Amino acid sequence: MLDATTRSGGTATASPRAAATELAVPVSVPALAAPSPAPAGPVARCTRVLLSPWSRFSLLVALLAAAASSVLLFEPQKLLADGWPPQLGGATAALVFAVAYGLCTVAFVPRPLLNLAAGALFGSQLGLGAALGGTVLGAGLAFGLGRILGQDALRPLLRGRLLQAADGQLSRHGLRSMLAARLFPGVPFWAANYCAAVSRMGWLPFLAATGLGSIPNTAAYVVAGASASSPTSPVFLIAVAGIALPALAGAVVAWRKRHHLRAR
Repeated sequence: MLDATTRSGGTATASPRAAATELAVPVSVPALAAPSPAPAGPVARCTRVLLSPWSRFSLLVALLAAAASSVLLFEPQKLLADGWPPQLGGATAALVFAVAYGLCTVAFVPRPLLNLAAGALFGSQLGLGAALGGTVLGAGLAFGLGRILGQDALRPLLRGRLLQAADGQLSRHGLRSMLAARLFPGVPFWAANYCAAVSRMGWLPFLAATGLGSIPNTAAYVVAGASASSPTSPVFLIAVAGIALPALAGAVVAWRKRHHLRAR
């Protein structure tokens, strides 16, 4: 822009504002480039693979297979014939037995066998305490293994109507559902543990229902084992009745449910 002196024949001079505008050279400031993520190394890739849901599930299967194989070598049924090691006695022996009981249940050893052994080795009262302690310990171990190593891999597979219904029942009504599963003699102990682990049931309802629901059946087997030396005694006969009657009732209920499903 020219000053007013240009119109009167004077020398054209630029105004200060125009000079500043003409001298201003636009300078583009380069944008800061976002740092590119560092390429994942082999250690990071191996870690992701090892911590993936199916890798953890494979580890769970391998652990359970190894535990079941070790039981075949250990032969826990010898407890009924050979007894407990003589260097252990009293409460210490019962505590060690409870730990062994819990580990054996994780390895699919039948609980009736362990309950009979608890009664034969420690009597009714101490045997019942050891058996219940081992029951809760074994259930907690199985629940923890299933929750950490198997839940993420198995939950996406719950697509069937019956599986989703069972998962919803355990997740929303964990205490009463697990209590019914423990009281009902037809539900395998290990199956209830791992089904609860895959669901969203909490630890406290699971352990509380396991402890309370296992009392009747466990007590019947322990008392039967403690009084097995006198099979004609009233105590032994009552214990046998406590084992047989719930099993018979469970079989009748299962048969009626099966007949009802066929009718539908």
